[in-house]
Amino acid sequence: MSRDERYPSIAYLAERAKQRMPFFAWEYLDSGTGPEDGVARNEAAVRSVEIVPRMLAGKYEPDIACSLFGKDYSAPFGVAPVGMSGMMWPKAEIFLSRAARAANIPYCLSAVAAETPETIGPEAGDNGWFQFYPTADDDVRDDMLRRAREAGFKVLVVTVDVPVSSTRERQFRAGLSVPPKKDLRTLWRAAIRPAWTMATLSHRIPRLLLLESYTRGSENLKDLLRRVLHGQPDWDYLAALRDIWQGPLIVKGILSAQDAARALGIGVDGIVVSNHGARQVDGAPASIRMLPEVVDEVGGKTKILFDSGLRGGLDIARAVTLGADFCLLGRPFLFAVGALGEPGAAHAIQLLRDDLCNNMLQLGVRSLADLREVDVRFSSR
Repeated sequence: MSRDERYPSIAYLAERAKQRMPFFAWEYLDSGTGPEDGVARNEAAVRSVEIVPRMLAGKYEPDIACSLFGKDYSAPFGVAPVGMSGMMWPKAEIFLSRAARAANIPYCLSAVAAETPETIGPEAGDNGWFQFYPTADDDVRDDMLRRAREAGFKVLVVTVDVPVSSTRERQFRAGLSVPPKKDLRTLWRAAIRPAWTMATLSHRIPRLLLLESYTRGSENLKDLLRRVLHGQPDWDYLAALRDIWQGPLIVKGILSAQDAARALGIGVDGIVVSNHGARQVDGAPASIRMLPEVVDEVGGKTKILFDSGLRGGLDIARAVTLGADFCLLGRPFLFAVGALGEPGAAHAIQLLRDDLCNNMLQLGVRSLADLREVDVRFSSR
């Protein structure tokens, strides 16, 4: 059976990834926070978007190319930043950045990745974006931005929806830590996932290499995260970043139309409508429910990106119909790498492209611009 036959959608990749990843790694990737109603709400809300097909559109190949921040991309989606990707599968950041560059879509490196900007920048080339968490230490901020810029990252994605860590009970119960603990439970969980373990031993034990470069003396990870990442930023902080970063700046984690308007006033180049995959506030509304309000508020004055709850090409089409210029997906790409290793990255990209194009043919739309003109509604289910 071919790879296409075995894994014809992201759901099949997720099923396989769960069988190959250690329990603690899977729990990190799959979990939300609290009772996790938000994760299900994100996905259900995306699926509730209904698009009315138009018939007899003739013979054509859908045009899914787009331009963003002065660069042409082959598709309207990219790889979202996912922290600790290298713990979920060794070298995940390297595999995904290579595949993104080959497919000419963006790859966004997380500040809490298992690889450094210096490693990933050359792999991603001109397709590299760098995700930044507001820091509580201005010297760390300035140095991170310098390193990202010198490594070749052109686009800065500032994540503002993690003022402090959320509880994420499943992760806590799974005994998650970076690097992984060396207790019997963790060693057993790794041992029964031999492909992950062998890949880890041939590369390295996953660590937060960028953050660890700013450790002071015997400072532990918890204290490091509090000092470096948990800056509890305000609007003045975002404005200062706008002055510091000489390039496209995207603010990620906006749900409120009022916040979108304020970000626009600061001069951001893009807004990512996102609830962080429902990993921060379980009671937040589904991201896609808020997308039309943000689009209306912004009125085309900046680029609108979308993530949270997307699992296929049809979902990308749904976001575009509601006004998104571009989409970011996180979990689906890690499912793919967890399932198949390096080949999974390219396979996921192709699945998403094919599904998007097929649905555009089914809907009778030739281009992304046409997709924004279709009749769309939310179902009541």
